[in-house]
This record gives sequence, structure tokens and C-alpha cells, in this order.
Amino acid sequence: MTSLIDFILTDKPTLTVHQTSVFIGDTVTLICEIYQSTGWKFIFITPSNPQSFETSGTKTIRSVQVSDGGVYKCIGRKGENPHLDTQHSEPIRLTVKDVKPKLTVQPQTSVFVGDTVTLICEVHESTGWEFIFINPSNTESTETTGTKTITLQVFDGGEYKCRAGRGNPQVYTQHSEPITVTVQKRPTPQVSVWPADHVFRGETVNLRCVINGGGVSSWQYSWYKDSIIQQNKLQYYTIRSVTEFHAGKYTCRGTETSGSRYSHISNAVTLTVSGSKPKPKLTSDTEGSVLTGNTVTLKCHIDQSTGWKFYWYKHTQNTEKATTETNSYTIHSVKVSDGGQYWCRAGRGKPDYYTDYSDGLWINVTGVSPSVSLIIRPNRSQHFSSESLSLSCEDHSNSTGWTVRRYTDKLNTCSSSDWRSTGTTSTCTIRSLITSDTGVYWCQSESGEKLHPVNISVHNADVILDSPVYPVTEGDTLTLLCLYRDKKPSNLRAEFYKDGSVVQNQTTGDMMIIPTVSKSHEGFYYCKHPERGESPKSWISVRGDSQMKTRSFNMMTFLLAVSPYLLGTVVLIVKCYRLRGESSV
Repeated sequence: MTSLIDFILTDKPTLTVHQTSVFIGDTVTLICEIYQSTGWKFIFITPSNPQSFETSGTKTIRSVQVSDGGVYKCIGRKGENPHLDTQHSEPIRLTVKDVKPKLTVQPQTSVFVGDTVTLICEVHESTGWEFIFINPSNTESTETTGTKTITLQVFDGGEYKCRAGRGNPQVYTQHSEPITVTVQKRPTPQVSVWPADHVFRGETVNLRCVINGGGVSSWQYSWYKDSIIQQNKLQYYTIRSVTEFHAGKYTCRGTETSGSRYSHISNAVTLTVSGSKPKPKLTSDTEGSVLTGNTVTLKCHIDQSTGWKFYWYKHTQNTEKATTETNSYTIHSVKVSDGGQYWCRAGRGKPDYYTDYSDGLWINVTGVSPSVSLIIRPNRSQHFSSESLSLSCEDHSNSTGWTVRRYTDKLNTCSSSDWRSTGTTSTCTIRSLITSDTGVYWCQSESGEKLHPVNISVHNADVILDSPVYPVTEGDTLTLLCLYRDKKPSNLRAEFYKDGSVVQNQTTGDMMIIPTVSKSHEGFYYCKHPERGESPKSWISVRGDSQMKTRSFNMMTFLLAVSPYLLGTVVLIVKCYRLRGESSV
């Protein structure tokens, strides 16, 4: 028969626990059991307390912490004094885990307004969790699964976190590491077209999709014509040898190359294709024969003028004489050898697309005109202060003695530092204009003969009007420009006025063109920019095609500019010219 002492010395209690791996906040119950006899008390040996007495064989630890982890044992005890203890139970190791969920965002953390993203909160151990998502305003929402789908607006950007909870009462994990979601407005692309949105059959057209903003480093592109997709991935859409089939409305959209974001669809650009190759019209500012020494300006007119360069030919269409960026070609101080037949054509794009040649225009240079020309650089009547101005008397008869003279408030000749004379050309160069340089300038011979008076004005303004120095001939094209002292403003919209009334209200651009000038176009002109202000006024004169009228007008201009007291003399001169014209009929 086994005695009690033998039993106590030889038997061990059995220590059990529901699970040996738990999370912070869980409840753990340890059970110590002896299968024979009764009346036992139990002692639990824990990591934080060498002896913990329990009258029953269970020990409950609520809301365990990391410090509760370690080795647990128990023994049974009978009696008080003296008492008898069993052996220690087999040890059990309890592991307490500090749980921290992992938060991820799909498809990405940088999104546009209205995009949908999925927040995923993961706990990789155990089950039975509920998930709490915390948005940037610290508002919590609970999900039974570890995913939450949200549609983001502008104000939804910021830090997101999550945590998990389970049990009753519920215990919670730590918060996940925060993730920042960036929300931006969805960009709208702009489509540009080169060389123009109105082209001709056979030209090469390049469309470009430009996307600014959105924080996307790399885009791939989709192109649409009349809402039907044309091409993917490339920023440029090139149409070679365009036909009428290609006319229509073009739009584009961008998709992020290494992501899921996409832009709005751009506004439409309408491409117009004309079937026949254009043929320019060549005109001259003179009619009939041109006297030697005069200036001749040829103009190459084409309806669609955007992006063209102009090519000029003399005697034969195979020999190019000059190339200009604008549609005008000026021959200063013409000689008899400048006479002949001229053509023009225009070209643009890469590869070059050329228009047809214009009809030929014959320029006849004959006779003897005043042998000197007044050349003005830059060739306009208004100038900014601090700019330079050069005026040259160029003598075509190889004589000498012509000088630049002027009538201002202070001086009537150029200063010695401004004067330069080389052979048959004398030049007055004012390197830094001031307002007192405003006045009348002309060429004067040693004998006192005065030719080509012009009005030059100098202004401290931010805006001036680029207008012709000499009168414009009836039937010619008049081009006026708004010029700015500093760099051009981003908004080029300018309004042009004649005698105080608006004659052209620009939605874009800073140029006004009157294709065919008549006497009704004479008057005071100026331009006005909404930010830079308005230019000073300039008088635009329109002359008839009679040389007699031209000479009479030039003389009137000179005399009036030099001295208003000579008005009576001017009247007599005009009557003299009229009588001479009547006697010649």
C-alpha cells in the first residue's frame, strides 16, 4: 500500500493552458490538476511572482502584457503546519506577442480626385479580428474584414492608420504605421497642332498632347479623332501627307506609365484640310514704273498665313533671291538692275511643304529720282527711350555732301559722337534715345536741298505702336504692331484704336492688318493692352498713286513739322502743284 508521503513525493500535478501563444490584452487561464485525493491547495510559480497561492486549481491573467510572458509551473499542497508539497509540474512557456497590423494601399498612394483606392489592414497571426480604419480627421470606421474601399476627394488626402480588436470585452492591437495618401486634381491636357490647324492636302501635321500638373513623372497617351481612338502611348501624333479624310476634331488623354492614374480628355482641336494647293498673290506698293532711289516693297499674300516662310524669286522661278519670315520683301533705293519679273511662294513644316508660285509681277525701274535715300533703323515712327536709332543718308549718284539733319527742341544736327560718314553714306546713330530726341529728321545737301522729312518720337512708355514712317499708298496692306518695352506679356490681347474708336478688338495677338488701305483709313492710331497700358498716338497718312501728289505731301509734311508758321507757304505750294497738274492734262 502506497503511503501519502510516497504519493506526494512521486506524483506531479498537470499544468495546462488553452494556448501558449497569446497577444497583448488577451485573457489567459492556467489549470493545475491532481487526479487523486482532494483537499489540495495550489501554488503557481509565475515569471513575475515566485509563488502565487490559489485555493482552486485555476489562475486567470486578464489583459496580459509582454511582461507576463515566460515559464509557468505549479505544485499541490496539503496541510498547514507542517504541510506536504507535491513535485513541480512540467513547465509551460507562455509567449505574449505585441501585435502591430500592417496597412497597405492599392493601387497606389498618389491619386486624383474621384479615384478609388483600397486600404488593407492585415494581422498575420490568429483569427477573429475586427478592423478599425482611422482617416486623416481621426474618424474611425469598423470593418469585419481587413479591407476598406474608399473614393477619394480633395479633402481626403492625409494620413491613414488601422488597428485590430477582438474578444469581449474587446482588446486591441497597436496602430499600424501611418500611410500618407496624396490627392490632386485630375489634369486636363492641351492639344497643340503644328504647323497650323488649317492645312492643305499633302502637308505633314504634328499634334502634341501636353499635360501639366498631377505629379505624374511619365505618361502614355491615347489619341482620339471624333471620339474614335487613333493611337496609344506616344505624346506626338503625326499625320504624313494629310488628306481631307484626316479633317476632324482631335483630343487626347494621358495614362500613368507605371501606375493607374489617368487625366481628363483634352478639349478638342479642329483640323481643317483644304483640297487644293494654295497659290499666293504677289503685289507691290508701287504702280507703274519706279524711279531709281525709291523703295519698293513686295508682298506675298496667302489666306492661311500661320507658320509660313516666304521665298522670293527674280527672272526665273528656279533661282531663289531671298527668304523672309514675314510676307514682305523690301528693296531699298532701287537701281535699274533691280527691275525685272518677280515671283513668290511660301513654305512651312518638316519636311517642307511649298505652295504654288504666284503669278509673275513685273517691276520696271526707270528715270532719275532724288539721288539720296533716308534709311531708318528700326524702321518705325515711335521708339522707346534708351533704345538706339540709326538714320542714314545713302547717296546713289556717288556724290557726297548729304548729311542727316534734325529739328528738335535742342539740336538741329547730330552731335559729333553720333556722326559717321563712309563714302557716299552718312549715318547718325543715337545710341541711347531720350524723349528730347523727338523731332523731324531729313537729309540735307551742302547746297541746302532738303529731302525725305520724317517724324520720329521717343517715349518713356511701356507700350508703343509700330507704324510706318512714310505715308502708305492706297491699295497697300497696312500692318500695325503693339510693342512692349520689356518681354512680351503672357496675355497678348491688344485693342487698336483710330481717332479714339476701337477698330479691332483682339481676342489673341498684338497685330492689326488692314489688307487694302484707302484714304478713309487716314487718322490717329494707337494700341492698348489691358495690363501694360496704351501707346502714344501716331498719324497714319495714305497717299494716292500719283508721284506729284506724293511729292506735294512730303513737302507739306516737312514744312508743317519744321515750322507751323509756314502754313501760308504750304497752301501756296499746294495750289502751285494743282495748277501744274491741270496744265499738263
